[in-house]
Amino acid sequence: MTGPSIDIVTAVIRDAAGRMLVVRKRGTAIFMKPGGKREPGEDDLTALARELDEEIGCRLISATLLGAFEAPAANEPGFTVRAATYLATVEGRIAAQAEIEELAWIDPATPGDIVLAPLMRTVLAALAA
Repeated sequence: MTGPSIDIVTAVIRDAAGRMLVVRKRGTAIFMKPGGKREPGEDDLTALARELDEEIGCRLISATLLGAFEAPAANEPGFTVRAATYLATVEGRIAAQAEIEELAWIDPATPGDIVLAPLMRTVLAALAA
């Protein structure tokens, strides 16, 4: 993909039933994985830990790289989003905070009618493989 890009780090967080956490930012209709942009000087795991604390109020315990993915950005027309995506284990009570308006737990194999970001669909395909 060409054109401007947004580089982020994201987390695949699953509950005991295997469902996956997705979040929706305030003022949008599309669900995506929690995470966000790195601040200057941050490596992936430092940025991911900070974003998870800010967005959903939990602490990153461990993370294993699932892969690097890219897709059209969900909320920034004309941009491509490039994400380092980690399978993450967290602790603490997960709750929407900061710019996150809504949380949902989806079955990765059958997410239902929820509107997912293009990047989410790419990651779900990778999880299914």
